[in-house]
Amino acid sequence: MTKIALMGAGGKMGVRLATNLKASRYDVDHVEISDDGRARLKSEVGAETVEEGQAVSGADVIVMATPDRLIGKIAHQIIDKVQAGAAIVMLDAAAPHAGELPDRDDVSYFVTHPCHPPIFNDETEQAAKMDFFGGVHAKQHIVCALMQGPEEDYARCEEVARTIYAPVMRSHRCTVEQIAILEPALSETIGATLALALREATDEAVRRGVPQQAAHDFMIGHLNIELAIAFGIFPGGVFSDGALHAIDKARPVIFKDGWMDAVFDPAAVMQSVKDICDPN
Repeated sequence: MTKIALMGAGGKMGVRLATNLKASRYDVDHVEISDDGRARLKSEVGAETVEEGQAVSGADVIVMATPDRLIGKIAHQIIDKVQAGAAIVMLDAAAPHAGELPDRDDVSYFVTHPCHPPIFNDETEQAAKMDFFGGVHAKQHIVCALMQGPEEDYARCEEVARTIYAPVMRSHRCTVEQIAILEPALSETIGATLALALREATDEAVRRGVPQQAAHDFMIGHLNIELAIAFGIFPGGVFSDGALHAIDKARPVIFKDGWMDAVFDPAAVMQSVKDICDPN
């Protein structure tokens, strides 16, 4: 049976992963240093913790459910205890892409991240509809990358990824650099920023007299069809002439020239992941 050491098992993400691993074929050692985390792990998962050295030295796969800013520190702290042929799985590309991992040629490094449940889906159960994060009820896609290690370790670690993020639909194989482009550049630098801008614009409509519920219903409903058109999900869907005119007028007002290059330039992506990993 494959032995997994789950680092940070009592954190928010750790508990999510521990819950899915509990019903899996894996034998899991849970590592958590905080008293609150241990109590949370016990109450929500029913799991006890194991001392870090014991868990790591006997693990076939080590899953790092720890904050990005601590991954490099923890990886260097445990690397001498990791057995040859083991795999270390990171849940984000920031630390690996920023060069935070220790040199160890006989250990595999694998990166995986959830796409989260898609806006357009076939969920019918209420619990799945309300599972916005994923990994509990709603189906989601994931991305994976084998940073170093033998090719057979891709399948081994992808199976772990499918387990911790279950239920999973598509699993996309990428490079670590590509996952860093997806997050933080695409999903956070752009996606989250624009999401907050949409909320701020909606609040401004309310400030100017539009009833709040009307503004929210109008914006979210329009986003549904606008995203479906923009991503080609609505067959034959096109923006109206009026919408196209408004888009042409709005682009130079809202976006400055070169904004996309400023976000996706490799140096900008690298700086972003380095900032994320900065403990200060």
